[in-house]
Amino acid sequence: MPKILGGSLERDTTVTAENPAPALSALLRTGSQAEHTAAEGSSFMSELLAGRINAAGYAHFLGLLRRVYEALEDAARELRDDPLASAVIDPAIERLAALDADIEHWGATVVASPATDAYVARIQQSTSWGGLFIAHHYTRYLGDLSGGQAIGRIITREFDLDGAGVAFYSFDAVPKPKLYKDAYRARLDALPLGADERERILAEVKAVFGLNGGIFAEMTTYLDQYGR
Repeated sequence: MPKILGGSLERDTTVTAENPAPALSALLRTGSQAEHTAAEGSSFMSELLAGRINAAGYAHFLGLLRRVYEALEDAARELRDDPLASAVIDPAIERLAALDADIEHWGATVVASPATDAYVARIQQSTSWGGLFIAHHYTRYLGDLSGGQAIGRIITREFDLDGAGVAFYSFDAVPKPKLYKDAYRARLDALPLGADERERILAEVKAVFGLNGGIFAEMTTYLDQYGR
């Protein structure tokens, strides 16, 4: 299964002179493995990746994502001068306009979503410290540039699209995603953070995976009506 959110591997927490503390990007990637796997293991995501979600279900999902990215990009504007958050904030990769274009294609679907309410509230709270916002930004946008690309190809194939309706997965300003992600991680690794601050960001990344998993679990309850 493609990684649809920030990637993760196993983590060695022993810090010695021979085994120094990992770079922040490695800490976030390896330290959130269990939460990452749990979030991506939902029935909804499995069905989406298998091409078995219908247009109405996909429109519903896009509507929830729009709320998440609206909150993320509002928070980014608030934190654009923050010494930590500014290291990752990049208007060139914002997704809200692309989501609006896709929603126009698929049709607007407004569905009550307690899981999305909780996610949006957590993003709004993250503006209290730039490190918390980084956890949200890292998990969503690096995921979009990674496994999100596979989802875009699946949606294009299953609905026989000619480019319309999948703007969310198109990063015109990022012709080489790997190079962009490498540079992003390098900026994370250069942040002047203490051990406690690094662990606080990791804890928030784990929470973000849980919030994404909550949305996927909520979408799973609609599979009877959204299956193809």
